[in-house]
Amino acid sequence: MLAKVPALPRFPGRPWARGPALARRRVAIVTTAGLHVRADRAWSAGGMDYRVIPGDAMGADLVMSHMSVNFDRTGFQADWNVAFPLDRLRELARDGLIGAVAAFHYSFMGAVSPVTRYEPKARELAGLLKADKVDAVLLTPV
Repeated sequence: MLAKVPALPRFPGRPWARGPALARRRVAIVTTAGLHVRADRAWSAGGMDYRVIPGDAMGADLVMSHMSVNFDRTGFQADWNVAFPLDRLRELARDGLIGAVAAFHYSFMGAVSPVTRYEPKARELAGLLKADKVDAVLLTPV
């Protein structure tokens, strides 16, 4: 995997932006765990799109249909928060440590090469996050 690092794009300047204190931020989850709600379509090999996961989803609502044969689902099966910590975000919001939990969260299917193929959908997703007034994203690369 480290051999792929030199091929990753370089960004001019600093990609981070200042924002409000964490206690005032609206937080979304973006994962590469290949998750979707049960009613949504399963992932297909090489899928470059994303699935929308409502903020009120529960663990029983989600399916992990990641296509990689080497993908280990046992952690997710034991506790969905391992791959998609929505319960933990809700607790943080309830305790006032974050401002709010986003209305929508998103899942890609990881293991796509080259990773730069994600860029068009990542840009599209950035617009959706902005429309939802998200100012912090928890990335869970699985």
